Amino acid sequence: MKNRKYLVASLFIALALAGCASDEAVKPAGDGSGAAPAQTAPADSGAASGSALSDRERQRRAELLAQKRVHFAFDSSTIDDEARAIIEAHSSHLVSNPQLKVTLEGNCDERGTREYNLALGERRAQAVERMMKVLGVAGSRIKTVSYGEEKPLCQEHDESCWRQNRRAEIGY
Repeated sequence: MKNRKYLVASLFIALALAGCASDEAVKPAGDGSGAAPAQTAPADSGAASGSALSDRERQRRAELLAQKRVHFAFDSSTIDDEARAIIEAHSSHLVSNPQLKVTLEGNCDERGTREYNLALGERRAQAVERMMKVLGVAGSRIKTVSYGEEKPLCQEHDESCWRQNRRAEIGY
């Protein structure tokens, strides 16, 4: 757990230092129009600077921004490495586009009582919110809501379906 805190703190420091760089390095990805994250890509000015993202990094970021769901283990609100990468990409996008606001929707599978699942969904949304705040997104730009088990993606009653329903959704 301490290693994760140091990783998040290091990333936050790196983002803060990037904010102190020249104007070229600070320009947000995309055209600044507030387009959906999946459609946002850094503009290629033809003259690549040393801090510019490579094509591979841009593609990876676009792939992460296209993912609007982070999934959780059973009865957990702990963010795993895959979810962390998605949240970091969305946080970076939000920091670069201060006019955007985000809604985080916590969801659960059908197991457990309605009340328990609403609370667990809230913890999941809040876990994503906490990470986004650590990464520099202002709390006033984040709204959390829990749907518990009320909005399943999958209606089957097996683990593969339950896994899809244990999630937090990121909406702009």
